[in-house]
Amino acid sequence: MKPAPFRYADPGTLDEALAVLSAEGEGAKVLAGGQSLLPLLSMRLAAPTTLVDINRVPGLDAVEVTDDGVTVGALVRHNALLSDDAAAGVQPLLARATANVAHPAIRNRGTTVGSIAHADPSGEMTSVLALTDGSVTVATPSGSSAVGWRDFFVGPLETSVHGPAVVTSAFFPALPARSGTAFAEVARRKGDYAVCGAGVVVTLDAGRRVERVRASYVSVGITPEVHDLTEAVAGKPVDSADWAAAGALARTLVDPDTDIHASADYRRLLVGVLTERTLADAAAEAAGRAA
Repeated sequence: MKPAPFRYADPGTLDEALAVLSAEGEGAKVLAGGQSLLPLLSMRLAAPTTLVDINRVPGLDAVEVTDDGVTVGALVRHNALLSDDAAAGVQPLLARATANVAHPAIRNRGTTVGSIAHADPSGEMTSVLALTDGSVTVATPSGSSAVGWRDFFVGPLETSVHGPAVVTSAFFPALPARSGTAFAEVARRKGDYAVCGAGVVVTLDAGRRVERVRASYVSVGITPEVHDLTEAVAGKPVDSADWAAAGALARTLVDPDTDIHASADYRRLLVGVLTERTLADAAAEAAGRAA
């Protein structure tokens, strides 16, 4: 199919983009990478009156890395983030999750912030934003403000952002000290949407005992969720912690849906398996960092 007719605008500044969005009203959509939006247009699942292409807006294509975390601009492509060693050094989940996003051709054009703004619960980067306790910056005609992930995601493909607004960046806090991460997913074919994915963070205390365990999942809930699994392994030496127990706890905390790709029971099983595997990997990394 072909998209329904729409007007096209390519403003040269953020202020111009916001002015167009204000003038066009609710029928306007922001276009960055377009890898999520364009298929919806072609299937006529979305029919905006105007596309506002922000690719000429300066200052949105940078990755800023500090000791506090990583700020990813709205025009940073997935592959640019994937190859950014400084960003991966501060928050390893970025590279580990981005490597699982779709296919190379899509990563070349698709944007990390666009994926987050799309709010697809099957998207890897929405899960990572939640797991890292991240936030987005939203620009409106009245100014810019940071919105935490819990307030940003409202439902599947729905955020709290309404009216003329552009999500200009996403912030991912740095990995805590003595911590390790891992990310894995199961898909019918590599690059397809995951049937289930898991990202985890394990933090140890100064005595190399488990202090905190957190996990977030892909294609499991209708919005990103973060689950605290610490109680299953709290205080255990990292080398003897029962990660299977943490996986079993995770299965009781999730409430997946059944769809054409997998049953709820199968997704719950995958949650347990992936949690156990990724926690073992993350714990090994945390032990290395704590050495």
